[in-house]
Amino acid sequence: MFTALRLALILPVLLLGVSTASARKNKDKDEIAELVQQVKKDWQAKDNTFNKTLKNAYAYAIFPEVGKGGFIVGASHGAGEVYKKNKLIGHAKMTQTTVGAQVGGQTYAEVILFQNKEALDRFKANRFEGTAAATAIGGKKGAAAASKYKDGVAIMVLPKKGAMAEAAGGGQKFHFEPVGK
Repeated sequence: MFTALRLALILPVLLLGVSTASARKNKDKDEIAELVQQVKKDWQAKDNTFNKTLKNAYAYAIFPEVGKGGFIVGASHGAGEVYKKNKLIGHAKMTQTTVGAQVGGQTYAEVILFQNKEALDRFKANRFEGTAAATAIGGKKGAAAASKYKDGVAIMVLPKKGAMAEAAGGGQKFHFEPVGK
């Protein structure tokens, strides 16, 4: 039992280390910017409401590659860009931890829509913790337009590769860095 418990606690750290190392490897701000633009194109190709949804949001953050792994305990990490009215205003990093029934690893893109100034200000002040489940899954026609705001925030995900089975709870934490710092 002790060995299984130790494995359950160590494996997600190893999985996150591998996915984080590969996500960070040579991923500077220019490369992240290119990945963000590619995610926008890919998402719009699958869902023609995506660009309009971004335009209608007060602001949004796009994390083009979030690596996630877990076995009972899980973790994920990603870096992205934050826009207000289609103008880059900053960069952000996201980390997530989860606990519960889960196994596997995956990479996905995540978009966070901010409905108003208050929601964006919470995010920019690093006082935002995402605990809500995604309300739209990319790749389904009209999914972006159907996204639902909760406390001024809507979260959308676009699965990219891998597979993850989970019934776990946890939360995301973010760190915002304004452009020019």
